[in-house]
Amino acid sequence: MAGGALTDEGGLKRAHLYEHRITSYFIFACIVGSMGGSLFGYDLGVSGGVTSMDDFLKEFFPGIYKRKQMHLNETDYCKYDNQILTLFTSSLYFAGLISTFGASYVTRIYGRRGSILVGSVSFFLGGVINAAAKNILMLILGRIFLGIGIGFGNQSVPLYLSEMAPAKIRGTVNQLFQLTTCIGILVANLINYKTEQIHPWGWRLSLGLATVPAILMFLGGLVLPETPNSLVEQGKLEKAKAVLIKVRGTNNIEAEFQDLVEASDAARAVKNPFRNLLARRNRPQLVIGAIGLPAFQQLTGMNSILFYAPVMFQSLGFGGSASLISSTITNAALVVAAIMSMYSADKFGRRFLLLEASVEMFCYMVVVGVTLALKFGEGKELPKSLGLILVVLICLFVLAYGRSWGPMGWLVPSELFPLETRSAGQSVVVCVNLFFTALIAQCFLVSLCHLKYGIFLLFAGLILGMGSFVYFLLPETKQVPIEEVYLLWRQHWLWKKYVEDVDE
Repeated sequence: MAGGALTDEGGLKRAHLYEHRITSYFIFACIVGSMGGSLFGYDLGVSGGVTSMDDFLKEFFPGIYKRKQMHLNETDYCKYDNQILTLFTSSLYFAGLISTFGASYVTRIYGRRGSILVGSVSFFLGGVINAAAKNILMLILGRIFLGIGIGFGNQSVPLYLSEMAPAKIRGTVNQLFQLTTCIGILVANLINYKTEQIHPWGWRLSLGLATVPAILMFLGGLVLPETPNSLVEQGKLEKAKAVLIKVRGTNNIEAEFQDLVEASDAARAVKNPFRNLLARRNRPQLVIGAIGLPAFQQLTGMNSILFYAPVMFQSLGFGGSASLISSTITNAALVVAAIMSMYSADKFGRRFLLLEASVEMFCYMVVVGVTLALKFGEGKELPKSLGLILVVLICLFVLAYGRSWGPMGWLVPSELFPLETRSAGQSVVVCVNLFFTALIAQCFLVSLCHLKYGIFLLFAGLILGMGSFVYFLLPETKQVPIEEVYLLWRQHWLWKKYVEDVDE
């Protein structure tokens, strides 16, 4: 197999000795911890809806509003081409990109809970400022605070879930982050559909309600237990053992606890985790986990659909309410897909889901691009039957993404890094993810204007490339204990060349 696999010859050190039961304490910790995804999801869902609302455009972007209403004889793809408007969306992700390095320090020194609390406070402030915005500067300032919140939340929550989960169900547990993200997106779309009918301040309500998930995340952070991995890393061994007993539901935790202690001892020997991440022995984690998967997750084109679904559907000829309904339908499909992935990740494996979905997504993007090239152009109205077909195709694309690249883009990187580089590695993951998120947010509408249907064919080509990346470079991590994932690289046709010198 191109991706490589773990064989009995390699052997896991103590994995066969690990024990666990699903306890109410464990379920509570995972559900509360995963609420951080709702912050990310709510913002993804609310931004596109607000930027398509007439009241919002009249107050901050009157030029775009006039162009939208006048039906000028111009390419329909260019209806919303405005860099300041896209900066409203992308500024959040640039702020998150920068803040994630501070989040790495907080996560490593003060624990995963510390980052969750900081992120929720910052997100709350951003929601308040946006709801009260009187000018574009206030809008951007609010988005920056929201971005800091997302930077801290996205850095800590996937780590928290992966470290709390037993190896056999880690995929399912980690994907609670994706599920709450998808629910946040869907809720935001439903709210946008209602607030669009409240004139002239409905958009303020949409933006201000971002404070609700922030409050829930903050309250949850106050009562969450810290992860055993983080407690060991901080030298609190007895407390770590007590938490591990409670979350595993058994007193027989010595094998797993010993692995945590040994991983922590190795971590303490590393004075500069970011520099250590560049070491030759960590090349697989750097290439796959820190750069490849988080970048490719955004280059699928999915977030373009999430950001601008209402705007995009309006550009394709749907009315205002119809575009919000269409985007709500697609985001409901995303929630369904997230539930499907929770079942399938630990059953079929990460590689299978990524590869199978890549084939599907490639086909859907090609069909959408070719359909738009043949049937949609300068000043034309989109036939209702064809519009319905496009919505169905986009829903199918969302279903494929939502059970593969969406959740796996967070799950797999959180599994790959050893403890000594885990917080630094996750910071780079979030940084790369948010960089490409911001890039897509800033460039999609202008690319849609100039490339027209070609933007969907471009995404199709990128999906083909990222499927090949997974096939040749990513080993299967299903049910491998998180502190022993490093053993996979010794069996891989390429990565073993980089780790053999360490073994020697």
